[in-house]
Amino acid sequence: MGSSRILAMIMAGGEGRRLYPLTTERSKPAVPFGGRYRVVDFVLSNFINSEIHAIYLLVQYKSQSLIEHVRKSWVLSPITPAHFITIVPPQMRGGNEWFQGTADAVYQNLNLIYRHQPAVVAVFGADHIYRMDIRQMVDFHRESDADVTVAALPIPLTQCTNFGVITTDADGRVREFQEKPTNPACIPGDPTRCFASMGNYLFRTEALIDALESCHGKSEHDFGHNVLPMLKSTHRVYAYNFATNKVPGVKPYEEPAYWRDVGTIEAYVDAHRDVLGLEPRFDIFNTQWPILSGNYLGPVAKIMSGDIKNSIIGGGTLINGARIHNSVIRREVKIEEDVEIEDSIIMDYTMIRKGVKLKRVIIDRHNIIAPGTRIGYNHEEDAARYHVSPSGFVVLPHGRRRFAPFY
Repeated sequence: MGSSRILAMIMAGGEGRRLYPLTTERSKPAVPFGGRYRVVDFVLSNFINSEIHAIYLLVQYKSQSLIEHVRKSWVLSPITPAHFITIVPPQMRGGNEWFQGTADAVYQNLNLIYRHQPAVVAVFGADHIYRMDIRQMVDFHRESDADVTVAALPIPLTQCTNFGVITTDADGRVREFQEKPTNPACIPGDPTRCFASMGNYLFRTEALIDALESCHGKSEHDFGHNVLPMLKSTHRVYAYNFATNKVPGVKPYEEPAYWRDVGTIEAYVDAHRDVLGLEPRFDIFNTQWPILSGNYLGPVAKIMSGDIKNSIIGGGTLINGARIHNSVIRREVKIEEDVEIEDSIIMDYTMIRKGVKLKRVIIDRHNIIAPGTRIGYNHEEDAARYHVSPSGFVVLPHGRRRFAPFY
C-alpha cells in the first residue's frame, strides 16, 4: 500500500493536567523535551521517516505554543500538494462544542477524510517518546485484512493494571479490551506479559466512517473506551505487536521497543534520564531515523569552565564555572559561577545567577533564579513556594518572557 493512500490524524489536543505546571501555558504535546525537542516532534518524525506526509494535527487546549512550533519547524515543501502538516483546531461543524474526545475530534473532521479519500486513516497520539516505522504496522494491517489495527506494547503483567489491556488470539485478532484490569489476560504463548494499547490506530477508511457515524449523537466519544470495543464484535480488529517493529540505526544497548508516555512529572523525568549516559536506553542520536525539530540558528554552547558530567547542553548556552551533573540544559541558558545543578532540567532562556544550588528541579522557560537561591534541599520550604511532585521533584512554571538577549 503506497504511503500516498494514508492520511494521518494526530491527536495533539492533550490538556496534560498531570504535567502541571509545565502545561500551564501549553498543551502536553508542546512541552519541551531533551536538549532541543518538543514532545510532538517524536510522532511527527515517525511519520516523516515512514514516508507518510499527509498529516493533520488536531489541537485544542492552549494550542498557540504548539501552533508556533509547527509553523517554524515543520514546513513541508509546497511543491507537492500531498505533502503537508496542517494544524486543525475544533471546527464545530456539527454544533457549538469543542472536541469531546478522540473519536469526536475525528468525526468533526470527516470532511478532510472525504477530501483526501485515503485507503487508510492513521489515528495516533502526540504525547509519547518513541521511534516507530509505521510502514511495518501498515503491512501487518494489510496482510491481516484488518478493518482496524491497534498498536500494542508487550509489558510485564505486574504493570498491566495501569494500562488498557488487549486480549488477542494467537494470530493477533482482538477478542477483548480490558481497562486497567486486576487480572489481565496474558499474550498468547507468553504468560509473563500482556498487550497494552499504545493509543495508535490504523483504520480502513470505510470502517472508520461507519463507526463514527454510528456513535455520533451518543455519549461515546473515545476510541479506546467506546469505538474499538464496539467494533471488535462486528469488524476485523487486530493488535500489532510493537516489539516486532525494527527501526534502522537503533544501537544494541538501547531498550528494545522503547515507548514512554510522559504524562506525569515522574515519567517526564525518567524519560530524560533514559537519554543520558554513554549507552542510553533511548539514544536520540540516530542518523538513520532522526528525531526532527526546528533548525536553531543561534550560536553553539560556550563553556568557560566547570565540572560537567553526564549532561546535555543546548545551543547558545553559556556556562561559567558551574558544576552540572546528570542534567539537561536547553538552549540559551546563562549559568554563572559557583552554580551547582544536579539531576535537573533547565529550559530555554533561563538565567541562573551566581551561587545558585539546584537538585531535582525542573525550571521552565524564561526564569531568572536569584543569586544564592537553593531549591531541592528543603522539602517544606520548596512546597511553600513551588509545585512539588509526588516523588519530590520541584517544578517552576514558565517565567515572564523577556525581549532582549541575556548577552
